[in-house]
Amino acid sequence: MTTAWDFSATTIDGIEQQLADYRGKVALVVNTASQCGFTPQYGPLQDLYDQYASRGFVVLGFPCDQFGHQEPGTEDEISTFCESQFGVRFPMFAKVDVNGKDAHPLYQWLKSEKSGVLGGAIKWNFTKFLVDPEGNVVKRYGSTTKPQDIAKDIEALLPA
Repeated sequence: MTTAWDFSATTIDGIEQQLADYRGKVALVVNTASQCGFTPQYGPLQDLYDQYASRGFVVLGFPCDQFGHQEPGTEDEISTFCESQFGVRFPMFAKVDVNGKDAHPLYQWLKSEKSGVLGGAIKWNFTKFLVDPEGNVVKRYGSTTKPQDIAKDIEALLPA
């Protein structure tokens, strides 16, 4: 059986990262963009990370430029923006496609596990997938779901 931990992705710094390194953690996988109406969600995502990281939680950010060309920058520009504007310290990855034939394999799998209102397709930036410590997708949230509204679902998966 495939899990999220069976994939790898390139970090925003250009290093190939095995997602198995996150095995045992609860993860929120998010496709992000720096010039989107939902971009301010970076702040609450960082707040969730700060609040729960010590208990085994991680946010995994995947910049994507497939929706309205709202992530046009380079990885360096994205990283600088996220750190300077929102204090992002959770793991960020290199830009990926989340839809179409070139969609990152992780996103192909996530969508097959939890389809959304458009079937398997990601509708917009800041779609979120909650992954349990074993790497299974527990829930999918749309762009309009505020990160703080996911806290109760994260807590339910974390050790006491």
